[in-house]
Amino acid sequence: NMFMIVFESIRSGGFSSGKTPTHCYKEERGKEAVFLRKKITLVRAIALIIGTVIGSGIFIAPKGVLQNSGNVGLSLVVWLACGVLSLFGALSYADLGTSITKSGGHYIYLLETLGPLPAFLRLWAEFVMIRPAVIAVVSLAFGRYLIEPLFAPCHAPALAVKLVTITGISLIIALNCWSVSWSANIQTVLTVLKMVTIGLIIVPGMLVLAEGHYENFQHAFDTSSLALDKLPLAFYSGMFAYGGWFYVNFVTEEIINPERNIPLSVIVSLLIVTLGYLLINVSYYAVLTAEEVLASEAVAVSFADRAFKSISSAIPVLVALSCFGSLNGGVFAAARMLFAASREGQWPLLFSMIHRRRNTPFPALLLMLPLIFLMVLIGDLYGLLSFFSFSRWLFIGLVTLGLMIHRYRHPEISRPFKVPLFIPLVFTIMCFFIVGMSLYSDPVNTGISCAITLTGLPVYYLVVQKSRLPISCSAMFSKYRQ
Repeated sequence: NMFMIVFESIRSGGFSSGKTPTHCYKEERGKEAVFLRKKITLVRAIALIIGTVIGSGIFIAPKGVLQNSGNVGLSLVVWLACGVLSLFGALSYADLGTSITKSGGHYIYLLETLGPLPAFLRLWAEFVMIRPAVIAVVSLAFGRYLIEPLFAPCHAPALAVKLVTITGISLIIALNCWSVSWSANIQTVLTVLKMVTIGLIIVPGMLVLAEGHYENFQHAFDTSSLALDKLPLAFYSGMFAYGGWFYVNFVTEEIINPERNIPLSVIVSLLIVTLGYLLINVSYYAVLTAEEVLASEAVAVSFADRAFKSISSAIPVLVALSCFGSLNGGVFAAARMLFAASREGQWPLLFSMIHRRRNTPFPALLLMLPLIFLMVLIGDLYGLLSFFSFSRWLFIGLVTLGLMIHRYRHPEISRPFKVPLFIPLVFTIMCFFIVGMSLYSDPVNTGISCAITLTGLPVYYLVVQKSRLPISCSAMFSKYRQ
């Protein structure tokens, strides 16, 4: 039905190209220009970041961090390091977001700092791999947590989980197609529910520690199970849980007073999230042993069963709502990258169309669905996590590298928010180190991810930059494509 709606809207003139700059508001042939409106306040921006960051990650990543770090103490160090790195990255992106005031996030920043080829490769990887895999991971966690109580004490059937997952994704896409204000307001409400869920995990753990139960923290830095070669994979899991701090840069043009609200929103959000994640992990380990965390398929459910049996069935539902909020924020922001790329001429024009009445990037949202459904149907949660992390963090590192190069080349550009250069430098080095080491730690998944990213090269030169080819080759390819 949604596809019928979009084609009917196209036929009846319900869409308009979004190529009019969003900061302009003018009359064109007696009609109001159509563009994405500024509706994201500071509170909504904070809700977008916190609501997107706190999703499935904190409920599935603790097992991966502990497994690949080797002990409880080092796993907590990894969580803190991931929080600091994420803050460094967010501050670097805030610098870019206040000086390059276009929506599109990673893509626009790569385009403006390193040129069209890295930008297109990031866009290609985003559309064919990163975004579908990220949404599939979070949505699979949503589906599992939502229906798991219905099948307790047995595990929910995989088919049932995937059907619920697909239903949830379709609902989120429909919501984001319908109204920016609705999706933003729902994001705010779900963010409040996330904080309630976090409180229900933190408070019992702190009470256990207050009673003097520190036995699970004895020998916290035991080196018998330490495996330094797996440490990059621990950072992948931790950084996945923090992933989402960059989504506010995807909607720069829709933020009211971005010079003030972007830096404030990322600083407040990352401080809250980092503190919350550390307290959640301490609470997990206060109630569960390291062996129990590693044996659990859903750490939050295992924690709830041990901490308070009377309301343990409510925790999976709250976790599912947390995942739903993360999905909503991710879809809300990611469609803007495709919209921005289409406006820059590197993606099909259809993606730059905005619905005249609803002012939402309708086609960009709907055309993400097929690959998302494919990932959900054939993918495995933890396999997908390793699969997309290589390309995601490689390009994020390139963005912060581009920030330093852009500063050197264009010192005259006004920067309302300017971070010290050591912040993007440290973040860039750590991104490249983690990405490089992951090729050794998990060569299969990272190798596949790298290969898929490189498939964007022939697409770029044959379709986007046809002028770089000899005329005969370009004409032959155009004839074949037609």
